[in-house]
Amino acid sequence: MTALYASVLVLTAAGAATGTLRFLRVAQREHYLAGESSRFAWRWWSQSPDNRLVGLAGILAALASSFFPPVAVVAGAVSAAAPRRLGLRGRTGRLAWTRRLTTVAVVAYALEAIAVGLGAVGGGLGGADLAAGLVAMLVPLAVDGALVLTRPVEEVLARRFVARARARLERIAPLTIAVTGSYGKTTVKGYIAHLVGGYKTVLPSPKSFNNRAGLARTVNELLGPATEVFVAEMGTYGPGEIADMCSWVRPEISVLTAIGPAHLERFKSLDRTLAAKSEITETARVVVVNADDERLGGLARALSGSGRKVIGASGASEVADVAVLAVEDGLELKLAGRRVGVASLAPGEAPTALSNAAVAAAVAMEVGVPPEEVLARLASLPVPANRLQRYVAEGGYVVLDDTFNSNPTGARLALQRLRDDPGVSPSGRRVVVTPGMVELGPIQREENAALGEAVARLADHVLVIARTNRAALAEGAARAGAGAAAVVTLDRLDEALEWVRANLGPGDAVLYENDLPDHYP
Repeated sequence: MTALYASVLVLTAAGAATGTLRFLRVAQREHYLAGESSRFAWRWWSQSPDNRLVGLAGILAALASSFFPPVAVVAGAVSAAAPRRLGLRGRTGRLAWTRRLTTVAVVAYALEAIAVGLGAVGGGLGGADLAAGLVAMLVPLAVDGALVLTRPVEEVLARRFVARARARLERIAPLTIAVTGSYGKTTVKGYIAHLVGGYKTVLPSPKSFNNRAGLARTVNELLGPATEVFVAEMGTYGPGEIADMCSWVRPEISVLTAIGPAHLERFKSLDRTLAAKSEITETARVVVVNADDERLGGLARALSGSGRKVIGASGASEVADVAVLAVEDGLELKLAGRRVGVASLAPGEAPTALSNAAVAAAVAMEVGVPPEEVLARLASLPVPANRLQRYVAEGGYVVLDDTFNSNPTGARLALQRLRDDPGVSPSGRRVVVTPGMVELGPIQREENAALGEAVARLADHVLVIARTNRAALAEGAARAGAGAAAVVTLDRLDEALEWVRANLGPGDAVLYENDLPDHYP
């Protein structure tokens, strides 16, 4: 019996160790926020009938091992193999063994080992099997516990990196621009770098390095003596984060792109979103805001009343401080109603959100780029990767890649672009591939239902990926009534890619609207 119990312990512990890897990846994808591994575990175990059944079997096996220890191995097997579709390696974000992840893993495994050891102390090998079975089904709690325990150490290490970055910024002294918003900040950052880049040496923070660690790394590794302008994208999940970044980045020009329901699940209200984002204005001598955003318009008036220099930029109003407007032959630049000129564009090449171009133009001129040079460079604004990027596939159909977008405003703009795309023939088919939008809190279901309805009225087929928003998207599509798009439900994006390649050809178009990270069910 001893040999049997020992074998069960080894196998169950191995299953728990494998399951821990799965939720370490979730923790890394969720920026090491304590509690997220357990929250996502609940989503996965409760999302589909097969996972509910397998999870229940694992829990019952763990509990039953108190009577017959060998059945604990079932819990270990469940932990190793499930939840189904939550992969160990991942497609959108593979497990990366950074120093921080290694530290969290060591502490998580230590917590699990301690729990098994206590079981052995209380009940010998049988007690160890029972404890291992329970640990196997509760690995997300071990990961979250490790995140709580390691956070003080990470804070100390982060302060050291930030201190180095602060010193480097003070020594090189570039003009610093900070950009935030619920959406559009990465696009605006790229536009600013493009418009200013022909006039000064610019360093934009790379990719989405928009938190404290990412900005400190950018400064420490990439900021060089020749850098004249540093453009820092700043994201936040709550109050205080942007204020902390601004305390050492010290932006001279701060930019707010938009306030909307992105990350509303975390912020709880748009007022809290606005308050958190507006922290970016505290150290700036100049604030540039998207004047087309109602909430930012109110902030601009409040800042102007306090004596701050505020520049309102618009993609719609001709009398804004800076306006970039769509005209028949391109983009028109206006300064307080005065026409600077028109940047010529080919059909279909105008930015999706003109307010983003206007905000970037306002920043460039504040940096010192002449209006005429800004106008000339507006004709070649870069298209950010995966943000309504257009190309023609080998099969001859148009692809609109909007996989980095997950907000209602961006989705509406993407559908307009699909509707108006000149590459779609009169008999051509329009297809939308989407998992819906996430982190919208209490409005997520209704916003996804509205998206499903809008897609169903426009497209011929809508391919719904994954399960997170499947019911809401299908509900919305059903509202569209007769003649609506056919709904196809798939579990993975690669299945949608195969469907598109097999069914579309010249004159057709497909819009990929958002790509849900694969740690979502």
